[in-house]
Amino acid sequence: MNILIPVLIFVLISIAFGLLLGFANDKFKVEVDERIPLVRECLPSANCGGCGYAGCDAYASAIVNEGAKTTKCLPGGQVCIDKISQIMGVKNEKIEPQVAFVQCNGTEDNTKAKFIYQGIVDCNHAMVMPGKGPKVCEYSCVGYGNCVKVCAFGAITIKNNVAVIDEEKCTACGTCVNTCPKGIIKLLPKKSKVRIRCSSKAKGKDVISSCFVGCIGCSLCEKTCKTRTEAIMIKDNLPTFDYDKCNSCTACAEKCPKKSIYVVNKGI
Repeated sequence: MNILIPVLIFVLISIAFGLLLGFANDKFKVEVDERIPLVRECLPSANCGGCGYAGCDAYASAIVNEGAKTTKCLPGGQVCIDKISQIMGVKNEKIEPQVAFVQCNGTEDNTKAKFIYQGIVDCNHAMVMPGKGPKVCEYSCVGYGNCVKVCAFGAITIKNNVAVIDEEKCTACGTCVNTCPKGIIKLLPKKSKVRIRCSSKAKGKDVISSCFVGCIGCSLCEKTCKTRTEAIMIKDNLPTFDYDKCNSCTACAEKCPKKSIYVVNKGI
């Protein structure tokens, strides 16, 4: 009998707490828009942050509750955008497929080193050193893989001390672009066939003294393109491409004396 009384008390307390929790759950429950889980199912669960939100859950909530654009999930691509737009009943916008590109060819063979770095293998730490890294060219890829660490899709590797992007794996989430301390990773239209593999704002002899294949700002590419599509403009001693005008004739790459302009799938 002495044992039954505590057990009975425990059961009654448990029932009371259960009823109290049930009442609290009903009283204070937050209504969730049924569209949020539907939108969430459309997202790829990469949680890369490329959309500007903490993850896929946060982005789904922002679309429904805050009116965020449906085009921010580049890893999901056009299929994802189409599905979300249908759920939200908004205009189905089209996006131009993009890809990340490392605007540097400063490999160990092409550029000179000014000192041997022996610190933490991290681009930001190396940037604290004089000249923003161990290479003579202060604009070149440090090559210590901060971009590799943040890529959720395994699309980046370090080859010969320069980051290289596998365009088949790249989703253009933009995380590497935001991570690179040199700002030399760019998002470009995937259709682009000609790209500049240099980020140096120096010119002529100053470039030659630090990199064998750096753009010297000679403007030959711009002059060549003027007779065709006018898709190139020299800015800060570097060619800037207007890919809406470029027809991928590759004449600029053929004229480039330093072979700084790269033709996709041709290796020029």
